[in-house]
Amino acid sequence: MSCEEIAVCAVRLRENLCLYFEELECDAFCKEKTIQRFFRNVNSQLLVVHPDLNVAAFEDVTDQEVKSGSGMYFSIHCYKTTSPSEGMPVAFSVQVEDKSYYMCCEKEHGKMVIRFKEGEVPKDIPGESNIIFFKKTFTSCSSKAFKFEYSLEQGMFLAFEEEDSLRKLILKKLTREDEVDETTKFVTSHNERHIL
Repeated sequence: MSCEEIAVCAVRLRENLCLYFEELECDAFCKEKTIQRFFRNVNSQLLVVHPDLNVAAFEDVTDQEVKSGSGMYFSIHCYKTTSPSEGMPVAFSVQVEDKSYYMCCEKEHGKMVIRFKEGEVPKDIPGESNIIFFKKTFTSCSSKAFKFEYSLEQGMFLAFEEEDSLRKLILKKLTREDEVDETTKFVTSHNERHIL
């Protein structure tokens, strides 16, 4: 079944002669659009990917480093889904020099970690995927800031934490979805000076 189709099943014909349908689940994601953005944390630092070190961290960067955009200008791939109530499904990729890397989550030593792997984000994802996050507004009164929930584990969000003088990108479990945790707050911008 393609992502453009919605499977339905006739359920019953009621006394008023109305036919009722039930929509069937289709665990699939289809890429709808891609936007280019920088990511900032609450300290106005930019997210920078270092695939050679297998790390992404928020850093203070110079204007010259920003102009190169290497490792910090993200493609946010927006997908259509059959269950939009979870939030906008997105995947992330970034160019570092002449190579493209996509972000995924993996279990390592019993803990979920963020990894950047060389390759492209797929156009269609037929089922569950370790690259999909649900984009949600950070708070109802903060429509310009977002948080990203990992699609395979409810309550697990992208966040940053201090480690060895770095603010590393991590996955963090929140006890409640409405919990306000500044480490899960992300602001995107078209360029280094214009914040959405």
